[in-house]
Amino acid sequence: MRVSKLYAPTLREVPAEAEVVSHQLMLRAGFMRKAAGGIYTYLPLAWRVLKKIERIVREEMDAKGSQELLMPIVQPAEIWQESGRWDVYGAEMFRLQDRHNRCFCLGPTHEEMVTTLIRGDVRSYRQLPLSVYQIQNKYRDERRPRFGLMRGREFIMKDAYSFDRDEAGLDKSYQDMYDAYTNIFTRCGLNFRPVEADSGAIGGSGSHEFMVIADSGEAEIVFCTSCDYAANVEKAELFPLEAQEEAMLTKEEVVTPDCKTIADVCAYLKLPVDHSVKAVAYNSEKGLILCFVRGDHEVNEIKVINTCGVIDLEMATEEQLAAAGTVGGYMGPVGIDNKKVIVVVDATVMKMHNVCCGANKEGYHFINVNPGRDFTPTYVADIRLIQEGDPCPHCGGAVSKARGIEVGQVFKLFTKYSSALKATYLDENGKEQPMVMGCYGVGVSRTMAAAIEQNYDDNGIIWPIEIAPYHVLVVPVNTKDEASAAKAEEIYMQLKKVGLETVIDDRKERPGVKFKDADLIGYPLRVVVGPKTLTEGKLEVKIRKTGEIRYLPLDGDYVQDIKNIIAELAFSK
Repeated sequence: MRVSKLYAPTLREVPAEAEVVSHQLMLRAGFMRKAAGGIYTYLPLAWRVLKKIERIVREEMDAKGSQELLMPIVQPAEIWQESGRWDVYGAEMFRLQDRHNRCFCLGPTHEEMVTTLIRGDVRSYRQLPLSVYQIQNKYRDERRPRFGLMRGREFIMKDAYSFDRDEAGLDKSYQDMYDAYTNIFTRCGLNFRPVEADSGAIGGSGSHEFMVIADSGEAEIVFCTSCDYAANVEKAELFPLEAQEEAMLTKEEVVTPDCKTIADVCAYLKLPVDHSVKAVAYNSEKGLILCFVRGDHEVNEIKVINTCGVIDLEMATEEQLAAAGTVGGYMGPVGIDNKKVIVVVDATVMKMHNVCCGANKEGYHFINVNPGRDFTPTYVADIRLIQEGDPCPHCGGAVSKARGIEVGQVFKLFTKYSSALKATYLDENGKEQPMVMGCYGVGVSRTMAAAIEQNYDDNGIIWPIEIAPYHVLVVPVNTKDEASAAKAEEIYMQLKKVGLETVIDDRKERPGVKFKDADLIGYPLRVVVGPKTLTEGKLEVKIRKTGEIRYLPLDGDYVQDIKNIIAELAFSK
């Protein structure tokens, strides 16, 4: 490839729409162009990176015995109605009708499609276990597509599905995929961590996310400093914190004028924040949900969804609160009719004594409230967000926080879809049994973006060698100098001949322009050929990752030397 022919239009200015580094650099370096909000065209450099990620994914999936196929993007509504997800998946699903008014969707995921496929062909235990996968575009109508490829409406994903006879078989399939994902992201040159995760809309009860560690990550993870425990903050489980024993005091209603926040109330009453109870109110398809956590804690919405068995939450309105007999800023669990309202109290609150909480009327709070004596919730559950320094649920050590970008997730579905869609097999005794399923996703396009979020500097992208669009850029400093131009061409052809992916910058541009573009695009190696280096009998080779410059003798085996440097980069993590 010659840069004069390469379709990679670079930009000098940062596009105003680009919020995160990967979005900025992929637009500036000529990797993609926007077609619509959350929808992008991949230009040749990006497509080469994507193909390399896909090749790694295919090799690792094939190594685990999974077989590649390709399922339709357009899926009939009937199979989603059969699973029960058509009406509950939400507004993220792109829905459409054909000319005969039949309903379809653009696949956000393929559990229904693959389950109905397999149920039509697999009849016997002898045909199990079975694992299939595909690499394909997925579609989700994000309310606010942003961050480039991080949250798009069209994206490339590898999704795999396993079918087993029993849970022991699922455990093996799950571990195989977990190991394959570890290999995939290691080979992509990423710093990542598998963490326990919530299954979300996919369902099932066992899941891990593979998180690329990056400050720009939307997700927050916690990890133990003493053991190998790690989890998404939405999933991280917590034991209730024990409070110091106190004699129960008499509940009192006190005036708290203009005190609508925990900080204001505790300051006014001269109480420690950890002796107060914070309230958060949501509306759901099951009605109003009032949640209560300790004053210095935050509510975990995912845990509330799972505890109450609802699909989605939105903040409650003042009118909804008034109908329930309470008011914003002064909500409390005392006196609330939990036959009309779902009251969820964090397990730590139930261990507290003589606490302060809202009195459900403007300007008043209760003090000396004791859980169990003064109120009985609908649910007692772990509904708080884990915090830095909280005890690890596995070993009791302190946990720390980091930010991450989710690039893959593995799920144990068990029989959620096989039971609903009647995907069964006959066992050795001729008895019908539901297949036990797992599903496993890799965000291929998101992995490309995540690699940039983790590997860049002020000058541009620093690609891990394994997924870089090209390995080497050869730069003749002065194309008018016949000797250096000819030598650059010779080196370009020699490197191509030995299998190195090489580009030559044959443009009639100033060296500074060529060097800026080289750093912006992120070629791992830059080989500079000029009159001065030729006179000195050497080549200048710059390593993009470290900035190191090496000089290779022209009378030596510089082709092998360059291959050796690339090998060094491949093994240096």
